[in-house]
Amino acid sequence: MINHVWGLFTHPGQEWTEIRGEEETVSHMYLTHVLLLAAIPAISAYIGATQVGWSIGGGEPVKLTQASCMQLAILSYFAMLAGVAVMGGFIHWMARTYDANPTLTQCIVFAAYTATPLFIGGLAGLYPHLWLGMLVGTAAVCYTAYLLYVGLPKFMNIPEDEGFMFSSSVLAVGLVVLVAIIALSVITWGMGIGPVYVR
Repeated sequence: MINHVWGLFTHPGQEWTEIRGEEETVSHMYLTHVLLLAAIPAISAYIGATQVGWSIGGGEPVKLTQASCMQLAILSYFAMLAGVAVMGGFIHWMARTYDANPTLTQCIVFAAYTATPLFIGGLAGLYPHLWLGMLVGTAAVCYTAYLLYVGLPKFMNIPEDEGFMFSSSVLAVGLVVLVAIIALSVITWGMGIGPVYVR
């Protein structure tokens, strides 16, 4: 739930233990956490791209039309929702290798909480500047990796050394999922669903 967000930033080790002890359903997790937080980057990018615009090389800001940007925001929102579920599925599938027996629900809950810094980092989309996006994006990815490495052994109740290997595997899969989402975005643009710029 949203009340765990603060704890993940202030005392992640203790927070993972609390999250592990809760009984959570996927539908409740999505309703109280994922649907809300995944909207942050989508809405921020929509506002930034339509109201502020991207400025490349110090030139005039390039803005997207509201209609085309709305399409992209909705598609990216659903991609993030699906990404959490896919990562949860991969974690569940890989858990057998490390003698962990979590349920699929627990794995999706873990994936959702681990992605929290990425969702909050989406606020950088309000001011679409290349360096700001890179700095905030790098910080969000680093903290997400930190939550993964700290939380996975505690959440799966496995030894630290196995947790490190498991976390590294999850991180690799996460990068593949991210690249797949980017590739799907390019394919979607190629099919004619893409940005239209304000002239």
